[in-house]
Amino acid sequence: MKTPKFKSATDNFHAELKKRVNGYFEENNINPHGNSGLMWKAIMLVASFLALYIWVVFFTPASAVLSIVICLVMGLITAAIGFNVMHDGAHGSFSGNPTVNKLAAGTINIFGASLFMWSMKHNVIHHAYTNVEEFDDDIDIQPWLRMSPNQPRYFAHRFQYIYFAPLYSLLLILWIFMLDFQKYFRKRIGAMQLKKMSTKDHVNFWAVKFIYVALFVALPIYVVGLVPFLIGFVAYALITGFVLSIVFQLAHTFEETTFAHVTENNANVDTQWAVHQLQTTANFATRSAIVNWYTGGLNFQVEHHLFPKISHIHYPAINRIVMQTCSDYGVRYQEFSSMHKAVMSHIIFLKKMGKAA
Repeated sequence: MKTPKFKSATDNFHAELKKRVNGYFEENNINPHGNSGLMWKAIMLVASFLALYIWVVFFTPASAVLSIVICLVMGLITAAIGFNVMHDGAHGSFSGNPTVNKLAAGTINIFGASLFMWSMKHNVIHHAYTNVEEFDDDIDIQPWLRMSPNQPRYFAHRFQYIYFAPLYSLLLILWIFMLDFQKYFRKRIGAMQLKKMSTKDHVNFWAVKFIYVALFVALPIYVVGLVPFLIGFVAYALITGFVLSIVFQLAHTFEETTFAHVTENNANVDTQWAVHQLQTTANFATRSAIVNWYTGGLNFQVEHHLFPKISHIHYPAINRIVMQTCSDYGVRYQEFSSMHKAVMSHIIFLKKMGKAA
């Protein structure tokens, strides 16, 4: 299938938006990358994860309940590392130093996931073709969930607004043990072919999988036994998977979102790229310091999609600039005042997608 092409801009909305945001950093002499505060936050999160791993594996508490709680907390911290450290690092916004960005992006190894596949799936495809059917892998959860109007509808989809939570919880397990391998052997993500992997890329892919299984499967089984491992790992993986899934899905699959449908004969999208990003993306709970801290600014998803090279620590500041520019140009800006409202909108969306046309 041909690569989608967005409509050429007939106004200078995107140019003016970039001018105003860049002007903010220049006028205030601010570096658009992360700062020392983000660095210390990353160190704290990674150190906490390692400490809990050592505790639960090598100094396993006598209380099974406490051990499960530790695994659940590890899951929450793992998701936080993904949001705050890996995500910015993979976009090159964590630091102005490319080496530091590579180290931050490399924390994806904690997930047992391939950085090569993530970069293709997220940075290249999802950001360029948000909610473009056949291309954006984030809305391709078929046949289990119907996430866009042109996907086939099955009987079970009428209940997807009920059973979506257990499915979202499986994300980490599927990501580690199935989804990366599907992309690797099929050599494509959706309708887009993977760029050719170098020998180094192949070695890294298999090395990460081998090391993850050794450290997070084989070693715990050897130390604590099979049954305790299964209980702890399932608790850890399910909480991580659900948190990762819900945060990323809230931003693009809600009541008023839009989708672009392209075909082999017509790969044109009838909207300019910047406007398409605003039509397919929404913020949530931007006034909540807790949500903003934990999700690494992913609640400011609009700003992130328009300016992925800017660290999330600056999103609250440029949020006002983006909103004002949208208002000046008559472009709709979508935002939910709370996470609860965003979740409810997502559930309504799932219910709508599950109904017959």
